[in-house]
Amino acid sequence: MSAEMRRLLIVEDDLGLQRQLRWAYEGYAITAVGDRAAALAALRAEEPQVVTLDLGLPPDPDGTSEGFATLEAMLALKPDTKIIVASGHGARESALKAIAMGAFDFYAKPIDIDTLGLIVARAFHVHALEAENRRLAARIEGETALGGMLTAAPEMLKVTRTIERVAPADVSVLLLGASGTGKELLARGLHDASPRAQGSFVAINCAAIPETLLESELFGHEKGAFTGAIKTTAGKIEAAQGGTLFLDEIGDVPLPLQVKLLRFLQERVIERIGGRKPIPVDTRIVCATHQDLDAMVADGRFREDLYYRLAEIVVRIPSLAERPGDAGLLARHFLRRYARQMNAAVTGFAPDALAAIDAWGWPGNVRELENRVKRAVIMADAKQVTAADLDLDHGEAEPINLKAIREEADRRAIRHALARAQGNISGTARLLGISRPTLYDLMKAYDLQP
Repeated sequence: MSAEMRRLLIVEDDLGLQRQLRWAYEGYAITAVGDRAAALAALRAEEPQVVTLDLGLPPDPDGTSEGFATLEAMLALKPDTKIIVASGHGARESALKAIAMGAFDFYAKPIDIDTLGLIVARAFHVHALEAENRRLAARIEGETALGGMLTAAPEMLKVTRTIERVAPADVSVLLLGASGTGKELLARGLHDASPRAQGSFVAINCAAIPETLLESELFGHEKGAFTGAIKTTAGKIEAAQGGTLFLDEIGDVPLPLQVKLLRFLQERVIERIGGRKPIPVDTRIVCATHQDLDAMVADGRFREDLYYRLAEIVVRIPSLAERPGDAGLLARHFLRRYARQMNAAVTGFAPDALAAIDAWGWPGNVRELENRVKRAVIMADAKQVTAADLDLDHGEAEPINLKAIREEADRRAIRHALARAQGNISGTARLLGISRPTLYDLMKAYDLQP
């Protein structure tokens, strides 16, 4: 970053110290001011990446009230700015309060120029990294996968490419995945990428509708077909004429209704409840479930002939835990969305929150992640969401250091090979494709025994 781009704002009412700080820094475009009004004006005009702020500003040069008011106003105006706070008044208490408010760092007076210079340089470096991360996130978000699916995981990108390939073909698609993995989002993306995109996309959750009403919801009914049927009503299948019908939780459809659904798939005609007239319908069926349909077929709880009609193409959707990197990507996306919706001052995640997000298993998948981030945006007391705000007890996070990851992989491989070879060193070395001396060295390094 050039000197013109590295803009440093010094907020200090002592003119002598102002001059000293100006001369101390090289390679920065420096602006120095002495009060809150001038600081906010300079922040708007210059947009510095880093600010050094003396808490003892007029009209309270012997206290900290004006300095904290300036800090609060600057963070509200430019929350991404790295503000380094200085004070000689109750240094520990002031430091804790400043950091809690969102300051980047704190140093106590009297100033050590070399130490402060290191803090300022680190602040510029962190600001540049965060700006680059925001640019990358925005680019990734701008290049979302099918149906607006936000992902960078190869496992999920493979799923979206599969759906893009089958979208033009008029075949039934079965989406298998746990609750909260984005099955409806993918189904809508499939519809949008198909020749039926101009038709309706109609979704129905088969598990959310009582069994006695589900047939009427799907097939419709004629006036007088049952008590309360005061008019003829078309069902969801008819509503999706020329488009796509998404049947979520298809495994919850009762057996008697499965027979009627199979007839529709075979003949492409329906009869409303109480009706006699066959109604031809051109509707594409996309189904989804979190249940094991193969096991249900084996147990007689799901018709095998219907299964094969619905599962012309089967797409298995990985859980969030199986999509490395996506939890952090999605968490930032949700944080930006809800901070904007709620006009919240939250700007990002603290390091412990990011570690907790990476380490958590996410049994509720994307839906759980979204709910936790939304709640954290509401509950957060500081500018950054913490692990406590997310209510995540992540324990000891998995290593992110490449060397540590490699060592852990080596340990697992050696233990696995030792077990396969029943502790025989020669057999273990052969399985691993290494020499006996190399294996001995690795076992010694990792403190492993046969």
